[in-house]
Amino acid sequence: MLPLRIPNATRVLAECQDEYHALAIVDEMVDGVPHMHSLWELTPTEQYQIARGGRIILTIVGNGHPPVKLQVQPLDQND
Repeated sequence: MLPLRIPNATRVLAECQDEYHALAIVDEMVDGVPHMHSLWELTPTEQYQIARGGRIILTIVGNGHPPVKLQVQPLDQND
């Protein structure tokens, strides 16, 4: 997957760390809980694999698992 520049980004993570892709995020409070949103695009190969029943793997670096959420952005919200 490729990280995209999310509209209205409030900051960019790993912007000066060459070993990582820079990741634009939007910070938001939801019901008093801080959230960070990022936007990703499937490569053509990933689109092909998903369309044929492939799955998505979430990898957390480290040994603690924070709360996470994966969701699909509706087509009508794509730029």
